[in-house]
Amino acid sequence: MSNAGSTKSAISPRRDEDFPEWYQQVVRAAELAEPSDVRGCMVIRPWGYGIWENMQRQLDAMFRATGHRNAYFPLFIPLSYFAREAEHVEGFAKECAVVTHSRLEVGPDGKMKPASALTEPLVIRPTSETIIGASYAKWVQSYRDLPVLINQWANVVRWEMRSRLFLRTTEFLWQEGHTVHEAEAEAREETRRMLGVYETFVRDHLAIPVSTGEKSESERFPGAVQTLSIEAMMQDRKAIQAGTSHFLGQTGIRLDDQLGDEHAHGGRRRHDAW
Repeated sequence: MSNAGSTKSAISPRRDEDFPEWYQQVVRAAELAEPSDVRGCMVIRPWGYGIWENMQRQLDAMFRATGHRNAYFPLFIPLSYFAREAEHVEGFAKECAVVTHSRLEVGPDGKMKPASALTEPLVIRPTSETIIGASYAKWVQSYRDLPVLINQWANVVRWEMRSRLFLRTTEFLWQEGHTVHEAEAEAREETRRMLGVYETFVRDHLAIPVSTGEKSESERFPGAVQTLSIEAMMQDRKAIQAGTSHFLGQTGIRLDDQLGDEHAHGGRRRHDAW
């Protein structure tokens, strides 16, 4: 029997039929990642994690070349920290996972249940501006301690109803840089410089062409004065945000009490996140 005219594809559906689903199937078939039993999360398999390690190694070297150092901050953030920065937190409030109890115990029905309620709920890190700001306020005792140039490699949690492998999951790996500067001009230059690092990395090391630009007011990072981004074009002609750098102005890190008015340039120090 002739099979003339029939086409068999290793991946179904084909890319031209359903690009988003084709991408998900390619990730699975290549054994890069797969959905977890935990809703919205994924398991990064060895091939996929190896790619992440190579990306991390290269990007970390580029960060160090610009004078940044690595640190690590807590996964759990007191709820009161978020209350201090209402504008910033508002953009993440509906995505936050919150820990309210410290242990489990067996109930009368033989089932496990939460016990020992916490005095203050703890938010699982959706981003780290508030907790890092608390440390910076202790570290910076004088304008001579500036600038502070820190990067963190970590995981974050943001509840997602519709997950996509490597694109949108409840828990994901990332890095976040947080810097503090004495003057606004210096902070804005840092914002542009780190976007340039992202652009170079994606273009020269990942071989992905990107466009750079500034986000509109409605698209800015919550609480940011300015958000710059690199955008890549997917094969279905939709843009995807591939990296961001934010000038947060005087948001998030309060250093006035430690530094006083000398060299204040109009008040609180300027903060960047990228």
